[in-house]
Amino acid sequence: MNVLNAIRSVTAAAVLALLAACTVTSHMPDSQVLERGAKWAVLPIANHTDVPQAGLRAEAIADGLLRARGVNQLVAYPAALSPDALFDPVERKLQAEALKWAREQGIRYALTGAVDEWRYKVGVDGEPAVGLALRIVDVQSGQVVWSSVGAKSGWSRDSLAGVAQKLMRAMFASARIE
Repeated sequence: MNVLNAIRSVTAAAVLALLAACTVTSHMPDSQVLERGAKWAVLPIANHTDVPQAGLRAEAIADGLLRARGVNQLVAYPAALSPDALFDPVERKLQAEALKWAREQGIRYALTGAVDEWRYKVGVDGEPAVGLALRIVDVQSGQVVWSSVGAKSGWSRDSLAGVAQKLMRAMFASARIE
């Protein structure tokens, strides 16, 4: 009987883990390695949601996670380049301006992207849900050297920021930063 209960417990835990799992797809050329000691910037992350400042929230989490990976020369872009106004149609123009600014500052790598979902789902439990598309650009060449898209939802007692942090951590796991 104890073995059967143990199997049931392990199976239930595995099912719960799968339900809470996130979906992440990433790409980075096999030969590409990102220099931890280079000058980096987190550029504007576009907000494709109806939640004010979701892009800014994602930027703050990305900044902390990159620093945790050892990226210490992380420069903040000027506030005037923030595209996080509700229903702002000029996001791409501002991202291009931010990339130009990064080039002028001698930045080597820039993280940018978009928030596609940032909300608590409607319903009894109100689970947090986050969807992101991120990319790291070699600023001088303009080439995307790493990209990742991901989505994750949490449990009703999880925080939205906590779910976003777990998702970004899973996304950044594929970036070879040395």
